[in-house]
Amino acid sequence: MIGHAIGSLLSGGTKVKGHVVLMDKNVLDFNNFGASVVSSVQDFLGQQVSVQLVSSTVGDPNNGNRGVVGDPAYLEPPLIPLLPSLTAGETTFGVTFIVKADQGIPGALIVKNRHLAEFFLKSITIDDYPGKGRIHFDCNSWVYNVSNYTYDRVFFANDPYLPKDTPGPLRPYRQEELLHLRGDDVNRELKESDRIYNYAYYNDLGNPDQSASLARPILGGSAEYPYPRRGKTGRPPTKSDPKSESRLWSLDLNIYVPRDERFGHLKMSDFLTYSLKAVAKSLLPLLQAVFNGTSNTFNSFEDILKLYEGGLPLPDIPQVQALVQTIPFEMLKTFLTPSQGQMGVLKFPMPLIIHDDKWLWRTDDEFARETLAGVNPLIIERLTEFPPTSKLDSVKYGDQNSKITPEHIEKNLSGLTAEQAVESGRLFILDYHDTLMPYLTRINSTKSKVYATRTMFFLREDDTLKPVAIELSLPHPEGEEHGAVSTVYTPADSGVELSIWQLAKGFVAVNDYGVHQLISHWLRTHAVMEPFVISTNRHLSAMHPIHKLIVPHFRDTMNINALARQALVNAGGIIEFSVFPSSYAMEMSSVVYKSWKFTEQSLPADLLKRGMAVEDPSYPNGLKLLIKDYPYAVDGLAIWSAIEQWVTDYCSIYYPTDRDVLADPELQAWWTEAREVGHADKKNEPWWPQLTSVPILINICSTLIWIASAMHAAVNFGQYPYGGYLPNRPSLSRQFMPEVGTADYEELKKNPDKVFLKTITGQLQAILEISVLEILSTHASDELYLGQRASKEWTSEEKALKALNSFGNRLKEVEKRIADLNNDRSLKNRGGDVKLSYTLLSPYGETGLTGKGIPNSISI
Repeated sequence: MIGHAIGSLLSGGTKVKGHVVLMDKNVLDFNNFGASVVSSVQDFLGQQVSVQLVSSTVGDPNNGNRGVVGDPAYLEPPLIPLLPSLTAGETTFGVTFIVKADQGIPGALIVKNRHLAEFFLKSITIDDYPGKGRIHFDCNSWVYNVSNYTYDRVFFANDPYLPKDTPGPLRPYRQEELLHLRGDDVNRELKESDRIYNYAYYNDLGNPDQSASLARPILGGSAEYPYPRRGKTGRPPTKSDPKSESRLWSLDLNIYVPRDERFGHLKMSDFLTYSLKAVAKSLLPLLQAVFNGTSNTFNSFEDILKLYEGGLPLPDIPQVQALVQTIPFEMLKTFLTPSQGQMGVLKFPMPLIIHDDKWLWRTDDEFARETLAGVNPLIIERLTEFPPTSKLDSVKYGDQNSKITPEHIEKNLSGLTAEQAVESGRLFILDYHDTLMPYLTRINSTKSKVYATRTMFFLREDDTLKPVAIELSLPHPEGEEHGAVSTVYTPADSGVELSIWQLAKGFVAVNDYGVHQLISHWLRTHAVMEPFVISTNRHLSAMHPIHKLIVPHFRDTMNINALARQALVNAGGIIEFSVFPSSYAMEMSSVVYKSWKFTEQSLPADLLKRGMAVEDPSYPNGLKLLIKDYPYAVDGLAIWSAIEQWVTDYCSIYYPTDRDVLADPELQAWWTEAREVGHADKKNEPWWPQLTSVPILINICSTLIWIASAMHAAVNFGQYPYGGYLPNRPSLSRQFMPEVGTADYEELKKNPDKVFLKTITGQLQAILEISVLEILSTHASDELYLGQRASKEWTSEEKALKALNSFGNRLKEVEKRIADLNNDRSLKNRGGDVKLSYTLLSPYGETGLTGKGIPNSISI
């Protein structure tokens, strides 16, 4: 190596210094907490890792005018003392390039790893390149041994270029890198080191080879079960069904996604994988042993509170002893607290909904408030016709229209008639009827006993909602074609009528829980975003300005979705076990996807669709809210406005005219494939926007960022604060409403709490669900929040950096405004009597169960 360097200098070369920041895989391994730097610095010295400069200004006439490739440079001893800003686990190596006079200015690098272990390459920086100065390469990628690739690993400098502006010598590298990422010619099972982004159906949820009861419909590719596409893994088909993809061993969470989409930026990100494995592998069988032979029903609310106050001791019986002994310590401490003289106790953090008061969650006011400021504020809508009507096929399902009458509600409308309340915009509805009714016969053939519900609310003068009627419906016992059998319940203050009303609210909460998990959360954020992640990596070069804009909002999304398919939403998985739709859960979300429209996903469009706002140019965003104190909408519109302004400022740098949008082949290919392949089952829908102008591009990008950041935060990080106490948000119901004259009705008179607890989620499912909600509601230690970037040098464009800084300043203003609103006692929906302030859309958060903060991406 020394002789080679001397020869280069004698031929007129110039020494150019730089530094390389990388991490060895052991640093990012949750199982190796002791590692802090690469396992052995010497392993990466010598000629184990080489870096070659690729010219952006000088083409090689002997190689199709591709950028001239310089001589290899190798890693030199670490420079840790020179870079105090390094985070834990990062190691900086020196590198010295020998640059020849005719080499030009580099715009790319070729990195080759000859070491057996892969490493995470964070960045490469040239300190002072002749004629250019500092050149930074933001890499953020795993680099495997060269034997894993049939091509060179190329990284581009942080200079953004539209395709037409790309320096000629770099164009072949740009085009070939996208071809490698598409991997359209690869038809095998994909392995860890592959970097291939491609599409597949949701044909990996079932496990028909294990049991016919675990077979599930293929979602996607049919009119009956349309669905967004997920990432391709290439696993072989099952033996039982050649159209279904075989599954990994049930507890193997090492599912293929492109390695750069995997958790591992810091160790604590891998805590999610570890925790989910702990729940699936250890907690579920432990709970089954604990509750084996019991009624699986909490005896009292006090028993539930023990889960947070002192914990629930594990019985010292042989089955439990044997299971505890097999659980690795790291898994054990995920959900068990050691206890003197005992096997341990199951103990969870106190959910915020009961932090100040253990009973206010049961009030009508809190029940209504959570439709506006709870974990599922996306469903409530203005009632525009009375009584509500159904859109279900009357030939197949008969009369499904509501049986709520004016007599049911007018006593609670402050002197208004039902017609007047509708016309004045003061009646609202939480309507799950049409979503659930087609599935009730099948769902209720399982252990679940569920109604399709409609809940009507009246808007009071103080801007709070009051529930005025709940309709519980079941299919006609003589057949679905005979319509619904419905019963209407109204508020009561005392006696058995109050107990019945509390049960009716419980059945509504069960509906809300399932629809929230499967539709508001999973379908409308996780599932619909994955095609955009795939298309972006297939068609937008890392050099592309729009790639730099939106990729931070895709961090870890493919990986959490893959984990969900393996352990959460799969056949027999945690969701089917503990949430009421059971084996019909994902199938039901597929049916709802039929009505999904991209153009209705921005917050303004969503509010207009639900009638929660009307267009009025005198208001910010041009919208007037019908409920002024609607925390999700108020805070959300402020966030939406900040996102839209940021995207407008950014896009205007690169697209001064509509012609520039139309003339960008990568941009057009990206949007076309996202629609026609990623969302192929809806590709012929006329509502898809055509990417023909700058305003449309701005709206598309703003919508994607909104879904991935704020919308997901609103429906995810409040899950434990609100639902960690399962009586407030039960995940299933196990028996129907007691009927007059039955033993259950008599018991309801004497012990209403006992009947309520017998009706909602049982002990086993409740503890399992609480465990999952705690994991999913936790902010990681390396979270990047809206307006933040992993690197200060993510782009070399000064205008873009200034625009991002302005975005951050606007978000700080939003943060302060939200805090001020939460301190305004006249706004009763912001915290309610339970004093749970609405902070889910407060931009910045902290590690843990904070219920606050908007991460950039759907990373959990």
